Amino acid sequence: MKTVNLIFLLCFTIALGSCQSNNNNPTQELDTKALLENPNLKTAYFASGCFWCVEAIYESINGVTESLSGYSGGHTQNPTYEDSNTGRTGHAEAVEIYYDPAIISFEQLVDVYFGSQNPTQVNGQGPDKGSQYRSILFYSNEAEKQIITEKIKALNFKLAPNKVGAEVMPFKKFWLGEAYHQNYERLHPNQGYIKAVSIPRLNSFKAKFPELLKDTH
Repeated sequence: MKTVNLIFLLCFTIALGSCQSNNNNPTQELDTKALLENPNLKTAYFASGCFWCVEAIYESINGVTESLSGYSGGHTQNPTYEDSNTGRTGHAEAVEIYYDPAIISFEQLVDVYFGSQNPTQVNGQGPDKGSQYRSILFYSNEAEKQIITEKIKALNFKLAPNKVGAEVMPFKKFWLGEAYHQNYERLHPNQGYIKAVSIPRLNSFKAKFPELLKDTH
């Protein structure tokens, strides 16, 4: 269960309970085959607190075709939301991003990553605390690793004496999250947690990176 303050704890608990009632059919039925077979798209993987928040942020970016919520960075097979919330799977809530590198670069995705979170927070983001909410940048090759390393080095210099709290890991496996988590912020704009945490975080990002946003007009 996501950690929330007392003002909207009741609303969030009620909404989450209705989500959990859908667990008899937890497998997301999204067809990602077309995305995977599109030669113009690449993938990137990030963990930065609640995946509802991160998915919405990346989906607002021009050049990002799809952003999916799931789990990565752990040691267990086929993790579920309930498993992840125990903090014993090693997984963090993560997003899988399909993007067009001709429009937006991996380097810019990393800038968005750090620009949309508290980069010094360890084991969580905002009110969500625990290893399942920790920040991780995953790299799929040495070029991506170098970009991440240089970004962290620059940020550490800027933030000194504080340091970047995110982990850096080689990407191994992304486990797609349950169907009810996908597009959660967009589909549940009046849910307590979304109103109090996700939407303000998204709006804060949009104010910082207006030049990267999709044209919604």
